[in-house]
Formats: sequence, structure tokens, C-alpha cells
Amino acid sequence: MVFVNSMSDLFQVGVPDDYVVAVARVMEKANWHIYQVLTKRANRLAELLSGNLCFAAGLHHIWWGVSVEDRKYGLPRVDLLRSAPAQVRFLSIEPLLEDLGHIDLSGIHWVIVGGESGHGARPMKEEWVQSILEQCEMEGVPFFFKQWGGRQKSKAGRLLNGQTYDALPQIQRRPMSARSERLAFAGGLRRQIEQWSRGLVKSGLGVGGDGRSAIVDGFVATESLTSPQRPTGSNKVPATP
Repeated sequence: MVFVNSMSDLFQVGVPDDYVVAVARVMEKANWHIYQVLTKRANRLAELLSGNLCFAAGLHHIWWGVSVEDRKYGLPRVDLLRSAPAQVRFLSIEPLLEDLGHIDLSGIHWVIVGGESGHGARPMKEEWVQSILEQCEMEGVPFFFKQWGGRQKSKAGRLLNGQTYDALPQIQRRPMSARSERLAFAGGLRRQIEQWSRGLVKSGLGVGGDGRSAIVDGFVATESLTSPQRPTGSNKVPATP
């Protein structure tokens, strides 16, 4: 499973539409992987999936999701995601910062829940998580509980009701294409991606705290064309960007 642009947001301001399309073309081509694409820019996601990304909206191996942290900012993203013509839609409810109340899960295919971690982490109450779990069970939506979080998340663990919750949407496995085909495709794309990367770095857009451009994580999708698939385990769900 590949978390695309895990340290940034593919739909952030400054990432050109044609670059987003190029990344999606790589995901379309390397269809032996499952891709998670997570964003807080739900408006742009919905617009592109109905426009330039329409070719990717119908692909079962690309999962499109939005971050949902609270009622004010998070829940409106759910409606925008639901309006997008995607085959697989998921919610990353992490960090869960308050009781979300009723969530309309129609058209949603997966829910991830987790608490905030690290110094200054805000606590997550068990009843908030239980409410989401019960709603998912009622609606038949796969539920994945990632972590309780806190300053020492490893000690807090990820048990809920004395068990782990690792449900995933149904996965359709596909064989990897021939190496020569992968190399030819990757070679033709690399120069264009490098050009975009230099342009974004020069403009100061998409550069994270570690000094890397947001484009760099996009190379994960490119490298997947030439690298053998590595099993990651169903509980290896990345954190919300």
C-alpha cells in the first residue's frame, strides 16, 4: 500500500494540475499497488476528480480520502468527498479532537480513527471512538483503529474493546507488468517530474520542514514502477498529513 505524498498534500496550492494528473497517470499505470491519496483540500479534490482526473476516479486501486479532525472543518470535507466520482472514498479521522456526533457515511468505503501523538498531544476520549465504531458497524463501513496517541503512543497502543480493528476495503490484486514496460514509462516521465520539482523549489512552494519539496514524495509512485512490491502489513496506516 502506497501513501502518496505522505509528508504534504498533493492538492495544495502551488501544485500544478498537470503535475497532479501526471502522478495519477503513474498510479494508473502501476496498478499492482494500492494507493492512498489523502487531502485537506477537498474542494480541489472533488473538482479534479470530476475534471482532469476523471480517468482515475473510476480505478479501484486508488483510494481518495479527506482528513476529518473536528465538526467545523472536518465534517464539511466528508460531503465534498462524497460528491466526487471516486470508486473508493475514505476518511482519516486523525487526530480526532472532539465528538463528531452523527456522520453521514453514505458513499464512504473506509474509516480510519486515531489520536494525536507527540508533545502537546490533545487527548482523545474513548466514547468519541466508540461512537464512530458503532456508526461504521451499523452502515457496514470497514473500520481501522490506528492508535490512542498521546506523548508515548507506543505505550498507549491501539487496542479498543480489548482488540485491534484492522478492517480494509476490498482489495483487487493485479500482477506487476514487465520490467521493460515499467522502465520505459518511468524514463519518459522522470525528466518532466524533475522539471516540475525544480520549479516548485525555486518558487518556495511545497517545501517541507526537512527541506524536501512536496514533489519528492511523488517519486514514490514513480519508483513503484521499477521496484518490486514490498508487503507492508494491514496495520501500517500512515499518519494524517
